[in-house]
Amino acid sequence: MEILLQSGITFIVAFQSLGGWLTLPMKFFTFLGSEEFFLLILPALYWSIDAGLGIRMGTILLINTGLNETLKLLFHTPRPYWYSSQVKGMAAEPAFGLPSGHAQKAVGVSGMFAAHIKRAWAWPVALFLILMIGLSRLYLGVHFPHDVVLGWLVGGVVLWSFLRYWDPVEAWAKQQSLGTQIRLAFALSVLMLATAWLALQPLQGWTMPTEWVDNITKSGETQLPAPASLDSALSAAGALFGLLAGVAWITSRGGFATDGPVWQRVARYVFGLLGILVLWFGLGAILPRGPEIIASILRYTRYALVGGWISAAAPYLFMRINLAKRRMDNNLVSQTTM
Repeated sequence: MEILLQSGITFIVAFQSLGGWLTLPMKFFTFLGSEEFFLLILPALYWSIDAGLGIRMGTILLINTGLNETLKLLFHTPRPYWYSSQVKGMAAEPAFGLPSGHAQKAVGVSGMFAAHIKRAWAWPVALFLILMIGLSRLYLGVHFPHDVVLGWLVGGVVLWSFLRYWDPVEAWAKQQSLGTQIRLAFALSVLMLATAWLALQPLQGWTMPTEWVDNITKSGETQLPAPASLDSALSAAGALFGLLAGVAWITSRGGFATDGPVWQRVARYVFGLLGILVLWFGLGAILPRGPEIIASILRYTRYALVGGWISAAAPYLFMRINLAKRRMDNNLVSQTTM
């Protein structure tokens, strides 16, 4: 491991020495793999363009997020700017480094998009984004090369699994009652959270090495990260439950159609995004944070509300105020479900 770390530092220092002109484009590509970007783009896809693709991409994003958090806790390795003061950290990151979540999620989301739309240009664009998002994490000093490579590999395995098993799982889910589908969604989210909790247990009482603390302080961060945390797992698990439970519920009511004039599609997005902002930012500002059980439950609940708003509450309101029509069919994948 020491050889990987040292060789990684050498590569990153050389990469950063190419000049500051790369900072803005690299931050742009990193943004394309961020939670904020996905919260802006995936709801627009689900509400206004192709709900089936939106659900697929949202689900693979959340599965990758939960799995990535578990792997980070298992490996609990440093980020480059934590490990060496030679590296300039250009982004503050609270979690451990291995594997890269941006790289892993880029493979899943971009690959799912390319596989679904089946256009000649789709895979070249997806591969370009995957490459550039991974490289941006190196330049910004927040990941080692092996972090990014492992992220790509894990993301590739998850993508293959989704492409191979989505249709039979979806067909089986169609045969279950609404209550069963909701219970299954909850069980999946609990399983995701439980694996992360088990990975966290060996880190009880863990403290950050003094050298890491010194390097982080030198990088200019005013608050030390707390990487031995379940925050990301709670967020992903809650959002996954809300998303899938909401899909089951809205489908049981006939689903909704994403077609319509441009003004309706835009209005859905603007109206729906306001709800996300209230739940994500608004509740996030007033609810307590920390490792306490009540704070953890409230975090899970907040993200479940966000997921449920996206998949069910917002579409229901769209139909109530005539921004969308009900879609009466049994095809869970083509328009509204998992």
